[in-house]
Amino acid sequence: MDGSSGKPDRAANSGNASVRGGGFDDSRMEVIMGRLLQTGVLLAACVVAAGGAMYADGHLSEREDFRVFTARRVELRHPAALLSGIAHGDAMAILVLGILLLVATPICRVIFAVVGFAIERDRLYVAISLVVLAVLLFGMLRGS
Repeated sequence: MDGSSGKPDRAANSGNASVRGGGFDDSRMEVIMGRLLQTGVLLAACVVAAGGAMYADGHLSEREDFRVFTARRVELRHPAALLSGIAHGDAMAILVLGILLLVATPICRVIFAVVGFAIERDRLYVAISLVVLAVLLFGMLRGS
């Protein structure tokens, strides 16, 4: 601090990237990651809410028999069928899209971490983030 004006001393902060013009540092990376997670969860919630409202509107008059299990359509597991359902306004397809967006949010966060650590040239954290990404993708793709 400069004693006369109460403002931070620029010479003392010359090495700080965030003071030099909005560079990319750990605190900025944390803020961007937080916004990414918030945006992903809010987007997923809006899509699920819209799909749920569409489903409720279309099935409000139906009466469910909970004594007998009725399996739902399996074709939504295939990307082409899912995209076709979304394009036609199928409520179940929109619900599945919302769930996929929710699952994709932390995966996007890990991808962003890989890119951010690569920009910072932090090889150890790039390697760790790539291992985490590989485990997430393996578990997601192998789990079906």
